[in-house]
Amino acid sequence: MAAPQYQKTKRSRPKNAKGTLLRIFRYMMRYHFIILFLLLCAFASNIGNLLGPKFAGKAIGAAGAGAGQVDFDTVYYYAKLMLAAYLGSNILSFLVNQGMMRVSRHIAHRMRKDVFDKLMTLPVKFFDRNQAGDIMSRVSYDIDVVSTCLSTDVVQILTSLVTVVGSLVMMCAISLPLTSCMLVTIPLSLAYTRYKSKKTRPLYSRRSAAYGQMNGYVEEMFAGQKTILAYAYENDVCEDFSEVNHAAADAYRDADRVGMTAGPTVGFINNLGLSLIGLVGALLFLWGMVDLEQISSFVLYSRKFSGPINEIANILNEIYSALSAAERVFALLDEEEEVPDRPEAEELTDVQGAVETSHVSFGYVPGHTVLHDLNLSAQPGQTVAIVGHTGAGKTTIINLLMRFYDPDTGTISVDGKETFDLTRGSLRRAYAMVLQDTWVFQGTIFDNIAYGKEGATMEEVVAVARAARIHGYISRLPQGYNTVISEGGGNISKGQKQLLTIARAMLYNTHMLILDEATSNVDTNTEQQVQRAMQELMKGRTSFVIAHRLSTIQNADKILVVDQGDVVEQGTHESLMAQKGFYYNLYAAQFE
Repeated sequence: MAAPQYQKTKRSRPKNAKGTLLRIFRYMMRYHFIILFLLLCAFASNIGNLLGPKFAGKAIGAAGAGAGQVDFDTVYYYAKLMLAAYLGSNILSFLVNQGMMRVSRHIAHRMRKDVFDKLMTLPVKFFDRNQAGDIMSRVSYDIDVVSTCLSTDVVQILTSLVTVVGSLVMMCAISLPLTSCMLVTIPLSLAYTRYKSKKTRPLYSRRSAAYGQMNGYVEEMFAGQKTILAYAYENDVCEDFSEVNHAAADAYRDADRVGMTAGPTVGFINNLGLSLIGLVGALLFLWGMVDLEQISSFVLYSRKFSGPINEIANILNEIYSALSAAERVFALLDEEEEVPDRPEAEELTDVQGAVETSHVSFGYVPGHTVLHDLNLSAQPGQTVAIVGHTGAGKTTIINLLMRFYDPDTGTISVDGKETFDLTRGSLRRAYAMVLQDTWVFQGTIFDNIAYGKEGATMEEVVAVARAARIHGYISRLPQGYNTVISEGGGNISKGQKQLLTIARAMLYNTHMLILDEATSNVDTNTEQQVQRAMQELMKGRTSFVIAHRLSTIQNADKILVVDQGDVVEQGTHESLMAQKGFYYNLYAAQFE
């Protein structure tokens, strides 16, 4: 088993950073009043930070008025003002951080709800071609990255811009010659930040993709844990995971290695500017062009000016990471949904169960047809069995009947109405399904059986459980029908899960039934009991049965023999055995 390889594709650069930012902004606008209030608080906090250096300069000026001429009252006055400004600024900053943290959680909640709602509208083919772990990564990790960015970085960047502009204005008011020193390093800082952004953006996008692949691999291995243990393949899986983990770690390292150099480099450039200010300021002081108060205030404002630029350089890396994560989330939200029902589509009601396919052909991949010219007719109440080798196209027929996929050519009709002219919901509700891959959810046994019928009573649930031959097992449980099934049904056997799904289908009052290896996980004795129950279930219902055990479908009204996408034979068990063809050979192979 080879571990999936992490591909460094050219697609890793965000396609539309502006569009992604706009969509995030739309989520934020749901809370525009709160965000506006927080921005006003942040603005007031920055005003306090900007007043602090001014008061400090006044205090230093009063302390350095001349030898032995310290004006202590003035120093104390401005010192208290400076303390009040910084204290008020920090309190407001704390409130802003707490407020944005709450807003970001609400935005993350809304995004996850939108993603989950979207997943419920996507066609089956989306889940066929995407790993469950990668989808989970978008729902959890990627949205967490966006939420973290919103809670800490967005407001910080906006307030930093206020600080930078305010500091620049104050510096210009103090001394234009000293301000000109900053103009030497500012363009250099901006040019370097822009250069690094082009380098880091694709790396963070690749990092998100690598984490999605890693989560997909982990989910796949956990799902097959028993098989791994059965084949003693633990060491190989650990080695394969090590490769996937290394790929994700390398992607993380590459992004951080390039991104984390931005902050120190911008800081170094800003320190060069500060050194230049010190040199020029000393010369201006000697020439009598500035005094000690102005130099002190200017140096503090220069730190206020350069500090946010350095912070923005670091925050930009986190924003690029969030943009890459948000792009993956929005890519899922932009996935093409199931083709909507036609405007004139009608509800399928008063179902009789007559199903017919005419010259149906289909392929999962364009240009590769897996089902050729399928023609079948099932009258109300008939049982149609579909048999054939693995990969012959049996499950594909079921997918088309349920409109999980639409045929490339040909038509499918129910009660004389083409399925294209029926709503998908009403068509699918007309079928009850029992699949080989059983599905139960975390909840009581009663809830699992009653899943398909709203308002089901305990008497109805017990009745179908008896018919499915699982009532005895449920009765022996300490809490009976109120026993909680763990996630994925880990505390019951596969056979018991299959019996539960059979009972669920029995309770679901439909005129058509699909059974896909419905007794594959039960023992021979239980299978015979369930077969009798299934015969009762199928009475009066049009039933499509996929079976590998040919002994279970001998009483079918019609048997379709499928081979490589073609129906090579059809008829009753007796007529097909008399032909001594494909079906005869299948049957003989099982009972030799």
